[in-house]
Amino acid sequence: MIAIGNDHVGFELKEAVIEVLKAHNLEYKDFGAYSPDRANYPVYGQKVAMAVASGECDRGILLCGTGVGISIAANKVKGVRCVVCSEPYSAKLAKEHNNANILSMGARVVGPELAKMIVESWLTAEFQGGRHAERVAMLDEIENGVILSE
Repeated sequence: MIAIGNDHVGFELKEAVIEVLKAHNLEYKDFGAYSPDRANYPVYGQKVAMAVASGECDRGILLCGTGVGISIAANKVKGVRCVVCSEPYSAKLAKEHNNANILSMGARVVGPELAKMIVESWLTAEFQGGRHAERVAMLDEIENGVILSE
């Protein structure tokens, strides 16, 4: 199950994202916002992040003006690795190398067709583990207050 959330700026781009999810026969849960009326991105970033971190949803997709603000909100939730992408290559590597569990995009940065390509790249990529798993574990340590050293 994919969690999806957006503010008012990301509302229209959500339809393009949902098209990709449907094409992959993936279930999704829409956490809002449900209209183009003004909405505060931290609310929706937190809702999606909590759904992913709790295991209610496997992954998440967030949309706001730039993708940045809503991703910052999501990354405040323990267990979340949310990445902002504006092209497919970074989305692919974010999954393969960083095991990003939430993808964020900006509706003022990418259009619907590019957004579809970004989502497609992220959805179809697989975490590679190995040396990357060690680094993701280090991210978890930072989250738990461990001071890292070489």
